[in-house]
Amino acid sequence: MQLFVETPLWESLALSERIGRRAVLKMEAFQPAGSFKSRGMGAACLQARADGVEKVVCSSGGNAGLAVAYAGRFLGLDVTIVVPERTGERARNLIRREGAHLLVHGDAWDDAHAFAVRHADETGSAYIHPFDDPAVWRGHSSIVHEVHTAGLKPGLIVVSVGGGGLLSGLLLGMDGVGWPEIPVLAVETEGADSFAQALDAGELVTLPGITSIATTLGARTVCREALEAARRHRVTSLVVSDRQALDACIAFAGDHRVLVEPACGAALAAGYERLGPVADYDPVLFIVCGGAAVTPGMLADWDQGLKN
Repeated sequence: MQLFVETPLWESLALSERIGRRAVLKMEAFQPAGSFKSRGMGAACLQARADGVEKVVCSSGGNAGLAVAYAGRFLGLDVTIVVPERTGERARNLIRREGAHLLVHGDAWDDAHAFAVRHADETGSAYIHPFDDPAVWRGHSSIVHEVHTAGLKPGLIVVSVGGGGLLSGLLLGMDGVGWPEIPVLAVETEGADSFAQALDAGELVTLPGITSIATTLGARTVCREALEAARRHRVTSLVVSDRQALDACIAFAGDHRVLVEPACGAALAAGYERLGPVADYDPVLFIVCGGAAVTPGMLADWDQGLKN
């Protein structure tokens, strides 16, 4: 067993045809816990164990919690995951299967986070933040190091943004390999676009709520590091609709036989819809961030829901 694995780089002929440029996929959907979160949460759990921690608590919309639960089982940690009510039953069951204690609190991740911090304090546990933690950023930065080692230098990197942990890690990794000049397209869905609004405002913005089906993008406020790092890099924001994100998930499953969540579909939508600057650079690297809590039936249900 490994906390995370080196994921493959695939050339996507389907997306290359859409954008008229070479499209390359970093397949984070193939991580042990089903998403890129295996990297950052694995790194944070390793740090906790090195510090002598035996019990950890994490709040999550699903993927981070599953990654912590997986890492905790691997490392012998006592794990409690707090998810909001919007987290689906599939994600809850996957977390339980890893042997973690599961608690449900609040409507959105921010509510679960506040409860989890209190619970960690009351139980003498270490709190592992799902995206606002330097250890998490360092874990995610390994994505860039793998791409660099493989000999690929992208003209543009396209990535979905939720709380900003993945974006922060990518930018950290880009600094580490000497790629500060490479532009990044940061994609969110309408109703979960706290990063786009923060960029526009020049300061952190807290959304009144999350209305997107991409619940794993559901942080009402991005981490400050994402905003600060974006100021030092060439980061462009793009906001897509739930419909566009879901259509990208469906197209991607057909083209590449891999299921991903709408949170991942947001970045893929930039390619399938030829949005933003994707046709201006070559090659374009799409971070296929994955998502374990998705089935063909769920994609069909979302599809039907958006048609009503």
